[in-house]
Amino acid sequence: MEDLLVILVVEDDQLIQGIVEGALSDGGFELAIASSGEQAVELLDGSGGKYRALVTDINLGSGKLDGWNVARRAREIDPEFPVVYMTGDSADEWASKGVPNSILITKPFAPAQLVTAISQLLNSGTPTA
Repeated sequence: MEDLLVILVVEDDQLIQGIVEGALSDGGFELAIASSGEQAVELLDGSGGKYRALVTDINLGSGKLDGWNVARRAREIDPEFPVVYMTGDSADEWASKGVPNSILITKPFAPAQLVTAISQLLNSGTPTA
């Protein structure tokens, strides 16, 4: 079986989910989609290491877990887990709440920016902050 690059995408807005899904699929990635922080953590905990990166919105609606929490959980599983945050209004909190060696993309963004960010993290081995 081929070693697929499965990206876990966490986004509560279905329109943005579709944009992200299209961009990453066109970029050659397989996806798993979660619409809440809680669902994302369940997928991470039961994954057996199948996910290669996390793309998460920061503000995830009415759930208790936001994108900051999901990324921290991913890093508990794998300290080098690649993380890309997406946000429309929380960029100023990235320095204090974001995990090290992550990338933040502000909405609206070009789909190619997302593919580039994921590729950069996956190909860098040890990304720089």
